[in-house]
Amino acid sequence: MIEYLIGVDGGGTGTRVRVARPDGTEIGRGSAGPSGLMHGIVNAWNAVLAAIDQAFAEAHITRPVLGKMAIGLGLAGVHNPQWAAEFVEKNPGFGAIDVETDAFCTLLGAHLGEPGAIVAIGTGSVGEALLADGTRIEVGGWGFPASDEASGAWMGLHAINHAQRVLDGRRAADDFARAVILTCGGDRAGLQIWLGQASQTAYAQLAPLVIEYAPASNVARALMVKAGEEIAEMARALDAGGRLPIALCGGLAVPLIDHLPAQLRARVIKPQADAAAGALQLIRQRLKRQ
Repeated sequence: MIEYLIGVDGGGTGTRVRVARPDGTEIGRGSAGPSGLMHGIVNAWNAVLAAIDQAFAEAHITRPVLGKMAIGLGLAGVHNPQWAAEFVEKNPGFGAIDVETDAFCTLLGAHLGEPGAIVAIGTGSVGEALLADGTRIEVGGWGFPASDEASGAWMGLHAINHAQRVLDGRRAADDFARAVILTCGGDRAGLQIWLGQASQTAYAQLAPLVIEYAPASNVARALMVKAGEEIAEMARALDAGGRLPIALCGGLAVPLIDHLPAQLRARVIKPQADAAAGALQLIRQRLKRQ
């Protein structure tokens, strides 16, 4: 018998979970490190379990055996069918499981399962729409560094490229470049070491510098404007007629919304709930079908 439902939002930077009873009453939330599948299947499950443990601990409830829990997961990396199959195969014992993309769970949460569109901007980026007839449309989400336009990792990649050009003397030094260089080793040799170890998450951790220096740095500000244009391009591909409600989601939604083209900015609505709430909807729907 299922006693608890778990909703998981797992990305390249962190994992967030919601725990609810079958009647929908939420009893706790937890967080842990990244559970995007690009970090490895074992690491993903470890992060999910750690976040669940935290949620039950903060609720002062002894965590039941996994077989009494049903879990819905929206995870970065599910687009890779091999990763997704291996992740499900290594289910540590949950009574029921459903895995979807982090984008789809973000969409379910943002519009509470109703038709709409989202562009999610965090460590990576992706856009998805759900039409009234149940059709799903997805744009972007091809992964870093080939895609993920406007994302934190995309910003970090452009920021480090600016720093490299400054160190080479190809661009004039500015406070933005100095901050990036200091963060990434302090000099040319340190930057080389940083680059040799850098992951998508490491690049995304430079995004706050872009945001911080945008008011004073032409380079950082241009990156924010370009990010806004990339988001608008995704929105047009999702809903060219502009008929669907569209939400800007993810950790970079707030700092980027003012950099959207005016026409899109006027359409954007606040998401009604987050991706972990969407993952709870996902597993509820799965249980109903069963």
